[in-house]
Amino acid sequence: MASSQGFGSWGHLAGRFFGALSPAAPPPEDEAWALSSLLEGEQILWRRMSGPDQRHAVSVARDAVRLLGPDGPLPEVVAAALLHDVGKVEASLGTFARVGVTLAALTVGRARLLRWASSSARPGRVSRRARVGLYLTHDRLGAQLLEAAGSRPLTISWAGEHHLEPARWTVDARVGAALKAADGD
Repeated sequence: MASSQGFGSWGHLAGRFFGALSPAAPPPEDEAWALSSLLEGEQILWRRMSGPDQRHAVSVARDAVRLLGPDGPLPEVVAAALLHDVGKVEASLGTFARVGVTLAALTVGRARLLRWASSSARPGRVSRRARVGLYLTHDRLGAQLLEAAGSRPLTISWAGEHHLEPARWTVDARVGAALKAADGD
């Protein structure tokens, strides 16, 4: 059963938590595969991601490749899987802070928590409260980062849409369904 607020199932959240306890980057062969699948600007963004986020992204991308079949997905689909959570780099939150934000959003509601986070905005300073807002809007931020990096339209769209309901996707439904299933949320 999926939880509310676009965070995915409790199983997905627990798996992400335990997977994030190790800060290790993906194995070199996974890193090389990921980098070979990304455009130059995307590689720069990839390198900004944490080790746990990179490992999760490789797992999602490999599952998407498997789900989309023997013809294999287009390069932008692999890039979309690898970079769907890239916006989280802007929040600079560690594992336990992310867990706290997720639990708070599930408890008080994502919109209410976003209002609280945005009420602390001060020019030239990113407060802890503001980082909560950045984390909660990582999908939109990721799409902006990918657009600035010169990513392909599908990669940009999926970063911005991966927490939306399928009826709101602009990406091909079959591709979106495979990416969503591979992500597990």
